Amino acid sequence: MLTLRRPTALDEAPLRRMHDQLAAEDFSFLLAEGTWSEILAQVHREADGRDLPGGRVRADFLVAEADGIPVGRVSIRHGLTPFLLQVGGHVGYAVAPQFRGRGHATEILRLSVERLRGQGVERVLVTCDDTNAASAAVIERCGGVLEDVRVPPGGGVPKRRYWIDA
Repeated sequence: MLTLRRPTALDEAPLRRMHDQLAAEDFSFLLAEGTWSEILAQVHREADGRDLPGGRVRADFLVAEADGIPVGRVSIRHGLTPFLLQVGGHVGYAVAPQFRGRGHATEILRLSVERLRGQGVERVLVTCDDTNAASAAVIERCGGVLEDVRVPPGGGVPKRRYWIDA
């Protein structure tokens, strides 16, 4: 069974390992830098919507845990900035390579949409790289309907933009 929860002091080693693994795929897993205490403090500030830097919205950074083992993470954004509306979306998730192919990403996204529904969000925007067929399949399994494919401001890999009715 997969659950989503806030990170704790005990998560530093496995989450930093995942961060390093996914950096090779050009993916920022932790979304923060600094000591573990600083990262946890940022997670709490963002969850509470306090002292947010420009361009950030209230967001929950949660560990995806299966059978007591961290397997990935999700960032659930409670609002959309112009950038998030174009290419970032409400939900950003990742599963460590050694845990892929087990349905974890689908469950992470399903639980994330459920949480957003509980917050009053009726339509959830989820994006992925146009070249990421696995993520596109996850989004479609969760009810995602492709709106379009857009190039991020400033260039880069085109993003597939899906909407899921919560």
